[in-house]
Amino acid sequence: MPSIIKVWVDILMNEPSFRKQLSAPGLLSEARRCFEKIPDNAGNAIPLAEHLMSGLALFGLKYSSLLQFDKDRSSETIQANLKALYGIDRAPSDTYFRERLDNLDPQQFRCVYKCLFSHLQRSKELERFSYLDGHYLLSLDGTGYFSSPTVHCEHCGEKHHRNGTITYYHQMLGAVLIHPDIKEVIPLAPEPILKQDGQSKNDCERNAAKRFLKDLRR
Repeated sequence: MPSIIKVWVDILMNEPSFRKQLSAPGLLSEARRCFEKIPDNAGNAIPLAEHLMSGLALFGLKYSSLLQFDKDRSSETIQANLKALYGIDRAPSDTYFRERLDNLDPQQFRCVYKCLFSHLQRSKELERFSYLDGHYLLSLDGTGYFSSPTVHCEHCGEKHHRNGTITYYHQMLGAVLIHPDIKEVIPLAPEPILKQDGQSKNDCERNAAKRFLKDLRR
């Protein structure tokens, strides 16, 4: 999710038709507005939107790890940057950050992608990616982002090895609009590859692609 804003900002900043509402501050403001619509029932001192904006800041400020971000968040300079660039009054600790985000359904983030995508449509920037008779090229690819021999949840995929050990993992299906003559791509909402409720078999890229294409038409 965080890369979507950076990619679109890179695209638009290099275009003569760059618009104020599609600036980095504008896109970040739209992201926060969407984040604030996600139900926040935890009653935590730090709102959920602050956690999610901190996630964007983690990538936007190019931190190599959440741990390093956690160490720097109390710095006056970092606090000033978080406030000025991302509107963050209080960044959560590593522990609270993980606890809050782990309980969120990935589908809740689709509204953010749809909102930012609609801005590209209205601004006519999306037309640059039209390839053949008004159609677009969509590239799909699966990727892994978590793997552990011990840590797991009910939705983890499982790889059973000959020596009796098990590797637990999480994957997702990434999707981007591409054009042969444009180096940037436009990310769309990814589809998680994980065990569905009540299922014992691992999920796969093919099933994830079916779900993605079904949602894409909405």
